[in-house]
Amino acid sequence: MSLKEFSRNRWTRFVFWALLYTAWVIWLGNFWWLFGLAVIFDACVTKKVHWNFWKKRYKEGEKPDSVNEWLDAIIFAVIVVTFINIFFIQAFKIPSSSMERTLYTGDHLFVSKLTYGPRIPETPLTIPFTHNTIFGKESYSTLIKSDYRRLKGFREVRKGDCVVFGFPHGDTVLRKAPAEDYYTYCRFYGREATIAALGPIVVRPSDKVDHYVKRCVATPGDTLSVHKGLVWVNGEQQRVYKGIQFSKHFETVQQDYREIFPFDERYTWSRDEFGPLWIPQKGVTIPLDENNLPLYERIISVYEKGSVQKALEDGQYTFKQDYYFMMGDNRHNSLDSRYWGFVPEDHIVGRPVIVWLSTDNGKRFPQNIRWGRFLKIVRN
Repeated sequence: MSLKEFSRNRWTRFVFWALLYTAWVIWLGNFWWLFGLAVIFDACVTKKVHWNFWKKRYKEGEKPDSVNEWLDAIIFAVIVVTFINIFFIQAFKIPSSSMERTLYTGDHLFVSKLTYGPRIPETPLTIPFTHNTIFGKESYSTLIKSDYRRLKGFREVRKGDCVVFGFPHGDTVLRKAPAEDYYTYCRFYGREATIAALGPIVVRPSDKVDHYVKRCVATPGDTLSVHKGLVWVNGEQQRVYKGIQFSKHFETVQQDYREIFPFDERYTWSRDEFGPLWIPQKGVTIPLDENNLPLYERIISVYEKGSVQKALEDGQYTFKQDYYFMMGDNRHNSLDSRYWGFVPEDHIVGRPVIVWLSTDNGKRFPQNIRWGRFLKIVRN
């Protein structure tokens, strides 16, 4: 048997795809999917079922239908791209200047989900190639929902990593101003006035909130402070990463407490004088009282669906997942963890690995293409 005949042999194809599929099921950790081997066996060997039912089976000498061939190609592309987006790599566009000069507005990124492990979709009923909206409406349904689960990745999030994650305050958005922080508006103008002016509100599951990209400056168990704009972690000054921008004018006085996390007048913090703040770590129990409650109240009630009242009565709380502190490299032009707090582990999406295209919205084609950033590797 020649190599060409061997590669086209039905049993060869079955063994190849069966091994590949089995490895994926083991990674997935749900062995009910092994029943899919029956489908692979039939598709490669017995061919009793017409699995691509939308594609016409032609008789010998019959001319192919171009419409049907295009339909087959489109359906195949949708399935393959969706699978790749869920488990391996997803495209992402930088919407703001908060990471300049590391990542620029208009950078188109490929984000690796394998680095930290891909999340299994909690709301799988979604229109292909959309995240949360299409034509101003939700592009997903919550008819089917599952609990959060993340597959094994190459490593954990590290200090200094550029990270794509779900915006923690993005669980509730204003229909007329979806890019704005609903909770900030409520603190300044009141909930009723905010909804009356910019509502109604839309509540989104954690896997459908908008995506942000920032740099991780503190990981679970760290104690973080910001002094004169410089980050200190566990008592040591963090190195200034290449591309980080500072202003010559630091906030040396307290900003409006409604603007800076934890939004409590007892904490006289600003964007340049912030903390010390302990970053929650899974399994760690801390004393809890009215003084430190503002720091962790949203974690208990929203991210971990716990009872704040019970935690106060117990005088302690044990965290159920890890949390991170993110900051933009453009330190005075970044809405980051200083303004909305911790990033839960279940909001982590992936790590930017390459800029595959970069465009300047202020210029016309082809002058708008930043050729120097074409296929640029994203480094920390």
